[in-house]
Amino acid sequence: MQRTTRNKTNSRNPVRRTKYVNKKIENSTNNIAKMNINNKVDMTLIIVVLMLVLLGIVMILSASAPSALSKTDDSYFYMRKQAIAAVLGFAAMFLASKIDYKIFKKFYKIIYPISILILFTVLIPGLKVDANGAARWIKVAGMQIQPSEITKIGLIVYFAGYFSDRNNKLDTFWGGCLKPLIAIAIPVLILYKVQNHMSAGIIITFVSLVIMVMGGCKLKYLFSLGGAGLLGAGGIFLLFKDKLLSGAASSEGGFRAGRIEAWLNPWENTSGTAYQTVQGLYAIGSGGLFGVGLGESKQKYLYIPEAHNDFIFAILAEELGFVGCVAVLALFAVLIVRGVVISMKSEDMFGSLLAIGITALIAIQTMLNIAVVTNTIPNTGVSLPFLSYGGSSLMILLGCMGILLSISKTAKKI
Repeated sequence: MQRTTRNKTNSRNPVRRTKYVNKKIENSTNNIAKMNINNKVDMTLIIVVLMLVLLGIVMILSASAPSALSKTDDSYFYMRKQAIAAVLGFAAMFLASKIDYKIFKKFYKIIYPISILILFTVLIPGLKVDANGAARWIKVAGMQIQPSEITKIGLIVYFAGYFSDRNNKLDTFWGGCLKPLIAIAIPVLILYKVQNHMSAGIIITFVSLVIMVMGGCKLKYLFSLGGAGLLGAGGIFLLFKDKLLSGAASSEGGFRAGRIEAWLNPWENTSGTAYQTVQGLYAIGSGGLFGVGLGESKQKYLYIPEAHNDFIFAILAEELGFVGCVAVLALFAVLIVRGVVISMKSEDMFGSLLAIGITALIAIQTMLNIAVVTNTIPNTGVSLPFLSYGGSSLMILLGCMGILLSISKTAKKI
């Protein structure tokens, strides 16, 4: 009787009835909003990454077997190390996907100087590893690590945090353009002077500029500075043309001039600086439409130096042909599109910029590597993400994929 009386009272009281209906509508709206949040992992991203990593291990086995056998008497040497790195990398991806990515924003100001200081570790005796006339690696616990790989992701976190922090006066020329450009120039100059590693500097520059543009940096500022920089560089070249050219011919700058010469005229120096490029082109041309078959490459038999590294795409083209190359490019395209969508659907600015920065890193490295292998640009020594040999690089990239997964879990459903 009491319940019936209360219901009758509510129905007769229009004010209470209105409040009751409004509360129901509010609850329904909240439930719909919760349904539009994607709390599940992005399976498409996971499957694509898994396919790329597995393909990379297979291609490393195929491409490195002759080289590994001649150097270590073990055809599986490089493949085994890459497989171990993949297992550790997937563990890192899983852990990173469980961490709330927003925690990185709290430390973005500290992450920047750490990312800079880590570049100097190649100068520490006992840690540094010299190879091919450059000190770009350190050896820790029996594993070779490129500090620049850590710097790349550290700078992505920094710029994502910087351009999502409105206290930095992003609408001004200083805060929104000049200060970030100075922050880019510092690690690039260190990479050039300390590690002689311009390819990493190029990647850092492009990725940082992508985050700057997406973060709201005014294009008129960038174009103005870019135009002034080009005019200044042109003037310096004209004034000091003789000194610059003589410096390029010296031992200090000769290898870069040689790479440009090899790019412009590869067939005139097939046994010198253009040797690797020419052998890579032979491999691509030999593949045809469907390739010579998995494991049947001829160029991997020590014709292409360290074919399992930067030129693994050439071996892939030879063995799997044009169809295989298109399939690999399609996988990268899906990964990049997925990263862009995650960035667009992120619930906050920091997550959006962090996702686009990681995606830009994958996209830029992929384009540069393939452009080098096909002689579209001069040889820059850029590895192909997930496919080229390199344990530390693979683990860091998979950790980045974990961060991307963490962002996707709080993003709105696609």
